[in-house]
Amino acid sequence: MSNADVIRAHYAASDRGDIDGMIADFADDIRWTEAAGFPLAGTYVGPQSVVDGVFLKLGEEWDDYTLAIDEVIDGGDTVVGIGTYSGTYKGTGRFFAARVAHVWRLEGGRAVAFEQFTDTLLVARATGVAREV
Repeated sequence: MSNADVIRAHYAASDRGDIDGMIADFADDIRWTEAAGFPLAGTYVGPQSVVDGVFLKLGEEWDDYTLAIDEVIDGGDTVVGIGTYSGTYKGTGRFFAARVAHVWRLEGGRAVAFEQFTDTLLVARATGVAREV
């Protein structure tokens, strides 16, 4: 299985709502970074930290939070997923959709690092942190 296949399997598990499948190929010390300005901004270390601090929180705070990946770019030990986030923030009832890029780093077929890039202003508007101008 190529590194790109490992990441495709992660996204397929995400589509199924299979958290165990999502973290199956995470290194024990994975460093998962959510973008500055994103509601869950910060770096989470270890699979359980990612589950508790990101995956479960998204489900608690958003209705129909979705990641639709359009493309997975195979760069060997670096894999990039490109797609769109969407969902409705429960606290405000506001919907958002924003393009996203995920940069994955892999070693020995396991994800050791993840970094998210997205338009955090669109998310902030949905949460009510920022207003439309």
